[in-house]
Amino acid sequence: MKFSLHHVALSVSSIERSTQFYAQFGFNEALRYDAPDGSMSVSHLRLDGLILELFSFATPSPLPDAARELSTDLPEIGVKHFGLQVDSVADTLHDFIHRGLCPASTTITDGRTGVRYFFIADPDGILVEFLQDDRVLG
Repeated sequence: MKFSLHHVALSVSSIERSTQFYAQFGFNEALRYDAPDGSMSVSHLRLDGLILELFSFATPSPLPDAARELSTDLPEIGVKHFGLQVDSVADTLHDFIHRGLCPASTTITDGRTGVRYFFIADPDGILVEFLQDDRVLG
């Protein structure tokens, strides 16, 4: 059997707002479903071979405070974030600061596993990692 990553699912407060946010990184809406009763919507955003599946409910629960910061989120069991690889993490950070996608105080971290990265929060506070991975893994 062969396995490959198909999608990452996020629950968001607004499909429209999140679709606009993720479009800045190359995601395009490929499918949209709106429940006839207005209770929820699902959108599939595509970037190359990855689908970002967005769920939005009429009465969402907010993101827990602990999930808003790496220091409090990582120790809790569960899915933490997803990462988008870039050619230059420094150029990407500079661009994001210029476009107001993250504060000027955002810093690049040299990770323990050999990648360089920084995080930003989406409109709902969900953490998204941008990383430069120049390693050659076996």
